[in-house]
Amino acid sequence: MTGLELGTAAPDFTLRDQFGQDVTLSSFRGQKAVALVFYPYAFSGVCTGEMAGIRQRLADFMTFDTEVLGISCDPRYALRAFADADGLNFPLLSDFWPHGEVSRAYGVFDERSGAPRRSSYVVDKAGLLTWALHNASGEARDLDEHVRQLRDAS
Repeated sequence: MTGLELGTAAPDFTLRDQFGQDVTLSSFRGQKAVALVFYPYAFSGVCTGEMAGIRQRLADFMTFDTEVLGISCDPRYALRAFADADGLNFPLLSDFWPHGEVSRAYGVFDERSGAPRRSSYVVDKAGLLTWALHNASGEARDLDEHVRQLRDAS
């Protein structure tokens, strides 16, 4: 899987978060670098661990200059239950309908499973893709590297 070419503009999108609020990627342009963390399924083992890891390091991921957005194809109500159950207090965005549209735009949608692959992108303040990582399904992300790349882009 190759995903998108680095140095190009990140595809813009608007998705609803676990509270039903619209979040638009381009609203961060000029203000914050953004880590887009695509994950297959709320409540699955590796995904739960990764999201808990982000929660534990939220001060590293969300600053005046940086933001983190989790993206899955789970419906908004499942994301709300996931966030409430695990104390996830950062945006979890639902790419449920049209199903996987944003995941497809980023080249990370797995047609067989109907979910995004375990992939990450960093978008700099100018809205350009500066870093990408595509992990195998059961392989957790290196959150230290995510924080380094996010800070480098801010």
